[in-house]
Amino acid sequence: MTTAAKTGTELNLIAHLLRRTGFGATWDELQECAALGYDGTIDRLFNPGEPEHMPSDIIRRYHPDQSITQIAPSSGSVWMYRMTTTKTPFEEKIALFWHRIFATGQTKLIQGKVMLTQIEMFRQFGLGSFRDLLVQLSQNPAMILWLDNQDNHKDNINENYGREILELFAMGVGNYSEEDIKECSRAFTGWTIANMPYMSIRMRNNTLRPYGYVAWQYRFDPDDHDEGEKTFLGETGNFNGDDIIDIICKNEATPRFIARHLYHHFIADELPVPQWPFEGPKDPEAIQLMVDAYFANDYNIGAMLRAVFESDMFKSEATQYARVKAPVELVVGTLRLAGGFDWPTQDIFKATAACSYMGQALLAPVSVEGWMGGEDWISTGSMVQRINFASDAMGDLTKKGIKAIIDRVSERHPVGEVAPMALVDDCLELLGALQVEPDTRKGLFTYARAQGEINPRTNEGARKIASVLQLIVSTREYQLI
Repeated sequence: MTTAAKTGTELNLIAHLLRRTGFGATWDELQECAALGYDGTIDRLFNPGEPEHMPSDIIRRYHPDQSITQIAPSSGSVWMYRMTTTKTPFEEKIALFWHRIFATGQTKLIQGKVMLTQIEMFRQFGLGSFRDLLVQLSQNPAMILWLDNQDNHKDNINENYGREILELFAMGVGNYSEEDIKECSRAFTGWTIANMPYMSIRMRNNTLRPYGYVAWQYRFDPDDHDEGEKTFLGETGNFNGDDIIDIICKNEATPRFIARHLYHHFIADELPVPQWPFEGPKDPEAIQLMVDAYFANDYNIGAMLRAVFESDMFKSEATQYARVKAPVELVVGTLRLAGGFDWPTQDIFKATAACSYMGQALLAPVSVEGWMGGEDWISTGSMVQRINFASDAMGDLTKKGIKAIIDRVSERHPVGEVAPMALVDDCLELLGALQVEPDTRKGLFTYARAQGEINPRTNEGARKIASVLQLIVSTREYQLI
């Protein structure tokens, strides 16, 4: 294999890695990672340094509604700004993963600030110890209120959180009993919320709208905690919530359940979660790889993912383009390629709304089970939305990302026209080393040839190049990741 071929192969692998750990990559981002190599890129993913993104004070100056976040589109748009402008997209991808699993919705909580605080918690703890993450989740005001644990009292337990931490968040159906749910719920009595200390007594007690919602914080009420002996998953003791989480995390069912979610989000589409108790994983070896990494690294989620990214399984062609892009992945990835947002704009609401139209409203999962993903993302209506959004973004010649692609095509062909096949290859490469099937490539070539003369240094030539980009993002392959 020649040096050029090796370089091309590694570049494609890096592009694959960046699609899974972020939202794809521009050509400049790919070249930057190519200088590090595949292994060096993995190292940087797990040691990214300080994130850079549009400053929150700038956003609030131009979007007062995104400071108060009383309505869901405003809260979702705060996160959309972060995803489209950050220099560390892996953090956002991890936050999106946990938002999908620990599905919490502003529809019930009303105030979005607590939702955004939960997303920040996912960024901070999402790649660390699963035990630490579960503790943070159990003490998170948004989750406490979402699953009613403020109504879980020692004399009258509420089983909502006790049930969901076992069924949906950590272990999965079939690995615990109804009695375990009750005992788990008893252990989490007294885990409740309080408002900020400086607020008035009237505000603390009544949680007046809208400002009382801003101040929710975790509080442990020892007078409302069940101190009695409990038997949970075969162990007996005077357990509290921390003890329950310790028992959950050391149970082998837990990493197997989490590994299957990680596989579904980072490797290939899995069966819908409700089928998991009856159908085994698509790739048991991949699941075992992550389970082993979990126990060898103190329940560390990052170690589970790193083991995957370094494996031959992840690098294989069968794993590439094996997932349907979630709406947020498609919208954010397209905007980052097209140029994103340099400054606050009303267009941010269009991007946030587009995710909703495609079936994934930010901070508003369809149920406590979250989104199933996979082929569920694709329907006649959602496909039209997906293609229209991507095509509109790629056809906007005012966007800096589109200008950059056209300029690079011009640099590669400094004299005369661009041959149709060369143009197709350039555009695919400049859109993040995108790979397409031979039939798709043939169709793109046929279209490019039909455009006639294409000179990238003219306005007409730029428009024609943009139309090729529009056709590429309308392909089946662009819907995959």
